[in-house]
Amino acid sequence: MSRVVDYDVIVIGTGAAGLSAAALAAEGGANVLMVEAADRTGGSSALSGGVFYAAGTSLQREAGIAGDTAQAMFHYYMTLNQYKLEPALVRTFCERAAEAFEWLRGMGVGFTVENLYASGVDKVRRGHRATDGGAGIVAGLEGFLSDKNVDTVLGTRVERLLVEEGRVHGIVADGEPVRSAATVIATGGFGANPELLARLYPDAARHGDLHWYIGAPTCRGDGLGLAAQVEGQLSQINRGLLLITPGFVKDLESYLPGWLMMVNRAGRRFIDETIEYSVLAAVLDEQPGHDCFAIFDEASRLASRTTKYRPAPNWTADRLLDHVEAGTLVSAPTLDELAGKIGVPAARLATTAERYNALVQAGEDRDYFKPSAMLRPVSQGPFYAAHIRPAVICWTGTGIRIDTEARVLGADDRPVPGLYAAGETTGGMFGQCYAAGGASIGNAVVFGRIAGANAAKER
Repeated sequence: MSRVVDYDVIVIGTGAAGLSAAALAAEGGANVLMVEAADRTGGSSALSGGVFYAAGTSLQREAGIAGDTAQAMFHYYMTLNQYKLEPALVRTFCERAAEAFEWLRGMGVGFTVENLYASGVDKVRRGHRATDGGAGIVAGLEGFLSDKNVDTVLGTRVERLLVEEGRVHGIVADGEPVRSAATVIATGGFGANPELLARLYPDAARHGDLHWYIGAPTCRGDGLGLAAQVEGQLSQINRGLLLITPGFVKDLESYLPGWLMMVNRAGRRFIDETIEYSVLAAVLDEQPGHDCFAIFDEASRLASRTTKYRPAPNWTADRLLDHVEAGTLVSAPTLDELAGKIGVPAARLATTAERYNALVQAGEDRDYFKPSAMLRPVSQGPFYAAHIRPAVICWTGTGIRIDTEARVLGADDRPVPGLYAAGETTGGMFGQCYAAGGASIGNAVVFGRIAGANAAKER
């Protein structure tokens, strides 16, 4: 930035939260400046699957789903996380998600009935997957902003906030001040910042170099530092979403094949292997070593293929042999030898496999109630074991505390005048278990809209 320019609203970050904030601020009559650290807009949102979680939408009605409500969504969301969240924030999200979804749909973001699915661990189809993924949502927001009174500066990091007499009056970027009536922090998470991960999300550092982050490399937690300048509070630490991985490649695969037999380090099954990825990651946290092994036999390897609904391209028959060759998949001619290689009690693993095979033969998993179609025996050598760990950092859930008006809360629990925040940079909305695919994008858009609308009123 070469000169000082005054704006009504400054939005820091241009993911779904920042773009939504800029859109509502501009609609409210504000002239807006968006500042982005990357060389293009979109942030981690553009890299996401583009799922939006909401209840009571037009798309649900088109699919014949009647009677789904914000209240039902709230009850599910809070119960899943044992009410260890900030209820007012969750309630606001649930009540305003449908409105935000219709807004996106109205601006041309594509959503179809075919891409409406049950993204949580309940059976209600609330996961609205955008036709063109997260990039499609970002493109829709960018198109909406194209004729609005919004300036955008790329490749620029905000160094600090301008604070006068306890009120935020803008930012300093490239050493120069830019004044505003209100500022919105929407800088995303801190998944690309190893120091913050170690301090605020220690579970994400547990497995060392195996960990990797799927979000934008520019997401380094800038917003947390800016909020700290005005004593903005942080939500509970060690929150986020870790996806499970066998460590085959650094490629995102949210699902494992449901036909695997998973055992912990004691050699025992511990879960329905088809359970949602977010739940599996949380359950793994309770297992010895915080990991497990996926066991299967030669017949299952030969039958393995990817599917449209649970894509797992690294688990096809030929690829699995490649992983054996690379040393990331363990193989042995007998189950006893396999147990020795992975360090689990051989006798107990044999008992587990015997019991599992009996359930397969009976056609019913009476232990963990996995769908019968996913039951395959573990009986024909050679046998295989993949080491499964929650090590892919999807997003970070510790962040700036806000109220239901998206105002940043200071040390005295009062809103910091002139400062708002939305999206992954905020906290309080997410617990140990991710509620459902699309909750992150939904949260970003809902609170981005709230932040932008309120910021515009301060001009």
